[in-house]
Amino acid sequence: MKKRAIIIVIDSMGIGAMPDCEEFGDIKECNTLKNVCEFNRGLDVPVLEAMGIGNIQDFKGIKKTATPIAQYGTLEEKSKGKDTTTGHWEIAGLVSEKPFATFPEGFPNELIDKFIEETGCGGVLANIPASGTAIIEKLNDEHHKTKYPIVYTSADSVFQIALDTDMIPLETLYKWCEIARRILDEGNYNVARVIARPYKVIDGKPTRISKDRRDYSMQPPKPTLLDKVKNAGAKVIGIGKIEDIFSKAGITHAIHTGSNKEGLELTIKALNGTLDLEKIKYSGINITDNDREIIFTNLVDTDMLFGHRNNAEGYGRAIEEIDDYLEKILPLIGENDLLIITADHGCDPTVPGTDHTREKVPVLYYSPALEPKDLGVNKGFDTIAERISDWIF
Repeated sequence: MKKRAIIIVIDSMGIGAMPDCEEFGDIKECNTLKNVCEFNRGLDVPVLEAMGIGNIQDFKGIKKTATPIAQYGTLEEKSKGKDTTTGHWEIAGLVSEKPFATFPEGFPNELIDKFIEETGCGGVLANIPASGTAIIEKLNDEHHKTKYPIVYTSADSVFQIALDTDMIPLETLYKWCEIARRILDEGNYNVARVIARPYKVIDGKPTRISKDRRDYSMQPPKPTLLDKVKNAGAKVIGIGKIEDIFSKAGITHAIHTGSNKEGLELTIKALNGTLDLEKIKYSGINITDNDREIIFTNLVDTDMLFGHRNNAEGYGRAIEEIDDYLEKILPLIGENDLLIITADHGCDPTVPGTDHTREKVPVLYYSPALEPKDLGVNKGFDTIAERISDWIF
């Protein structure tokens, strides 16, 4: 009897400030979904509404239902962070007790000097916390003049490298990111992610190329649920940036995406058996257990394109697009399948700043075999890993 768990992470769709949010530089008014709903005077999300997301809180335009089709609740993060890595790791069962390092004044000179020396890039531009779209517009001309990469960070634990791939090859950007990852690990800088930020100048405007973005995460310090499933000889299919977040640990198959639409369509293919798994399988993987499977999808547009850019209207449209696809996904969920819809942190586009926000997240569990109910507030995103382990083992 085949048992599957399907995790869909709506990146940054938080639902309210954590009690310790001010320690992370956030205000108590941050509530990504609630504020996006308010800004858009309500959202048209009939599937999420039917699942019971409106029963969790009062969200403008999302009705409460007396007959939800899913189990619904709120999760409070245990890990000390508000970033993609800690959120996803905790969803997979790994709680991060120590926060990742951030660099509000930019990276130390010795780190940058070592990066320049080992990459041979000649120098770097910026080395400050910045909005990615703003920094490439500001420094594009200087980048073209010097051919130096643009290195920047944010309030999150990230070492980001941006360059115009019409001038410097994409392969070079990836190589420089790998070098940065190694330097950071060897120096114990405790940086969560190195992010490749390729762009091109399109119609005179520097434009990031989302499909070619890559994240180089720290290796998870301990095994996760994904490792447990992989070690059992079963499939763990990562869609979107999942393989990057886990640095390939616990993954058997992976495919990157350029948009939420692509990620959702690939999820549908994984569910209905039309995804070419041989093409995306890691070399050396031998699947011996076809009775268990995890499909793990990250939908990044909400965060990357709209949360960080303070675009509450675009954020709302992205949630509505996800809901449209859920209408196609739910009929593919059988009695032996468990669908989980959740988030990894917040990124409220309506509050000051462009960084992630320390928030609680929603969780929805759907299966025809499950009795719908209110799960209330639960401590730990890792309760998801526990539910999945109970489901498939």
